Amino acid sequence: MGAENGSNNPSSTVLDGLYGVQLGRPSDPAQTDGGASSSPAACEHHHKRGRGGTAQAQQRLQIRRLWQHRPSCFKPIHCTITCDKHAGETVANVVTSLPFIVLGLQAPRKNLNAAIYANSLVGMGVASSLYHSSRGGIRRLLRWADYTMIATTTLCLSRAVGNENPRLLMAASALLLPFQPLVVSAVHTGLMEVSFARRASMEPELRMAHNLHKVSSLLGGALFIADDCFPETPYIHAAWHLAAAIGVGTCNKLLE
Repeated sequence: MGAENGSNNPSSTVLDGLYGVQLGRPSDPAQTDGGASSSPAACEHHHKRGRGGTAQAQQRLQIRRLWQHRPSCFKPIHCTITCDKHAGETVANVVTSLPFIVLGLQAPRKNLNAAIYANSLVGMGVASSLYHSSRGGIRRLLRWADYTMIATTTLCLSRAVGNENPRLLMAASALLLPFQPLVVSAVHTGLMEVSFARRASMEPELRMAHNLHKVSSLLGGALFIADDCFPETPYIHAAWHLAAAIGVGTCNKLLE
């Protein structure tokens, strides 16, 4: 019984496999191990394809691990939300946010840097008002926006007051702005304080404004710390708004 004739014999399907009998049939390349799919070229293709998919998965996993273990300076801040405990405090915080908008509209706009700073003041007042009037899940996002706008304003103010700031410092501050706004605020507030004190020592007409600025800055710093240390005490945040607004108003004297 030949292999060629077995495939045409009706009984071949009956005899096939009995007592070890294996009738020859035309092999189906798609169903047998010796077909085209098992050729060396096909095996190499599938091996490369599987190896490429594994490499891509490992690369994505490595990138994810690097992002998760990035330095803390590139991680967003975790904002604590303690103010606006009742309706009266919410109203006070929103009302005391409005002076920043007024100061921004009244700030001198003698050049581009001064105009950018004035607009950032308006944005800070709007962000603060939106945050304090918000509720629900969006409140945490608006808290981050509030901190970021404060940092943006200090960055713009130091640029408007002292245009000699190093470009590398300004670029690094802009990069860290979304992740570490409090650090950016502290650095550029310090730069502004140095510029204010230097100019006040040379320009007598600025000394009264500088003295008022120092008092409001110390009071604002104390209220900022107290707001974090005594979260259950109402209206501390609103008082900090007022002290900060006075300090901002004195800074506008530097731009006149």
